[in-house]
Amino acid sequence: MTNQADWAESARQFQQMIGEGWTKMLQTMQPSQVQAAGALPTPAPVRLAPDKLATLQQQYLKDAQTLWSQGLQPGAGIASDKRFAGEGWAQNPLSAFSAAVYQLQARTLMGLADAVEGDEKTRARIRFGLEQWLAATAPSNFLAFNADAQKAAIETKGESIAKGIANLLRDMQQGHISMTDESRFEVGHNVATTEGAVVFENELFQLLEYKPLTAKVYERPLLMVPPCINKYYILDLQPDNSLIRYAVAQGHRTFVVSWVNPDVSLSQKTWDDYIEDAVLTAIDTVQKISGADQINALGFCVGGTMLANALAVLAARGKEPVASATFLTTLIDFANTGILDVFIDEPFVRMRELQMGQGGLMKGQDLASTFSFLRPNDLVWNYVVGNYLKGETPPPFDLLYWNSDSTNLPGPYYAWYLRNFYLENNLVKPGQLTVCGESLDMGQVAVPAYIYGSREDHIVPIEAAYASTQVLNGDKRFVMGASGHIAGVINPPVKKKRSHWLREDGEFPADLQDWLDGATELPGSWWDDWSDWLKGHAGAQVVAPKSYGKSPKFKVIEPAPGRYVKQKA
Repeated sequence: MTNQADWAESARQFQQMIGEGWTKMLQTMQPSQVQAAGALPTPAPVRLAPDKLATLQQQYLKDAQTLWSQGLQPGAGIASDKRFAGEGWAQNPLSAFSAAVYQLQARTLMGLADAVEGDEKTRARIRFGLEQWLAATAPSNFLAFNADAQKAAIETKGESIAKGIANLLRDMQQGHISMTDESRFEVGHNVATTEGAVVFENELFQLLEYKPLTAKVYERPLLMVPPCINKYYILDLQPDNSLIRYAVAQGHRTFVVSWVNPDVSLSQKTWDDYIEDAVLTAIDTVQKISGADQINALGFCVGGTMLANALAVLAARGKEPVASATFLTTLIDFANTGILDVFIDEPFVRMRELQMGQGGLMKGQDLASTFSFLRPNDLVWNYVVGNYLKGETPPPFDLLYWNSDSTNLPGPYYAWYLRNFYLENNLVKPGQLTVCGESLDMGQVAVPAYIYGSREDHIVPIEAAYASTQVLNGDKRFVMGASGHIAGVINPPVKKKRSHWLREDGEFPADLQDWLDGATELPGSWWDDWSDWLKGHAGAQVVAPKSYGKSPKFKVIEPAPGRYVKQKA
């Protein structure tokens, strides 16, 4: 190709491919049908809006001609993408040109996704599919184009390539991409180290009780219910960022559910089993150990959804053992599930029900991979490039070590959860769900509630976290924190990082933006605000217990963090 006329003809042919053949590929990105158990409607053909397509064609031709006229010295722009921001990219004309071409194609393809005529969910699915493909095909992922990796290979006389191969073989053996130097961490040694003991266990969970750090504790103990989709020690990474240690230091007699990592022996367990034999059992056990008429409870993510179910079951039974509930990045109303909605429809849920609804395991590594690919550049390809192309060892990071320590889920539990919450949003429909033999009505849950949402959360969108204010009927306090699903929650006050937003007039309008209009931004963590709120529901202070559990029934089984958290998926 030697002149602009040739380039223009190539661009025209590419656009013809877009207009004719590309729509066929877009259609393949729609969910496949599951024909078992009844026929499903055929998805409507995907079409592109003619006016938007014409605009894209014109813009593509213009940008392509500009790029070609620059030759192997494209203008600035690739440095705005951190994948191409390294010094090597600026010094290597071929790599810089490949990055510029890639960016042009990526802009055009994403423009095509936005030009699709149809409902927003169809466009979201196509965008998601294209984002995955574009993330995987970036020139930074290939040694032949990655100028930084080539530079490292030359400077180390090939040692970086040898290390990269060794890293690849190690990750293949362990079954996942290393996001951190996992050799630097050990559960119970330098993560999950808050002093405590296991005081109860059954086949689903161990109950951990922590040693008081104050001479007196509040008479109502605190029970934390973490998500069973992950291990509990996200709440107890290291002493300076442990929410568990913080709660203990504030004078709360603290108990935590440590979930089992299910194997085939638990592959028949259901949602009801986890509510009755785990969450409700944990509440009852904490009451018995402490002797308190009521306790305070906290649920994080799926743990919060399970806590909400348990509270609705208790309300249906006419019992009130929980004085207050804290919900951290929790979905109760599943009307807005963010990016995860691209996976959820009747064919997908029916497929999962056929696969494992009557038994089986949802493998932890499959779950972990799904969540990683929600942010493919940051949580997948970034490590492919660093670990394998550059031969680097990722730095130690406790949160990413936890993120790689995956857990299984029983298939019946998982399939029921998908249908009744993500697909049908039944929890907010009075009488629609029966759990543990009780008809649920969240309107009957009137315990005081502290509701937290993270502003940049891609798993529980902030609007979805706020929606709980419209469902729960007790006294409520809502706080919005900065950052995402994990970093927003694990934000200790001593770090003096990020901000949080509060509104003190007690108003909860239906729309989050209306709430924000009356809210105030405050610097730093939300933890101290939560602590002040929780103390108002914790009762009088009493002398701290000198021993764990309560003899003779609830004796120490083993030191925290216990056996269950150390089980690998």
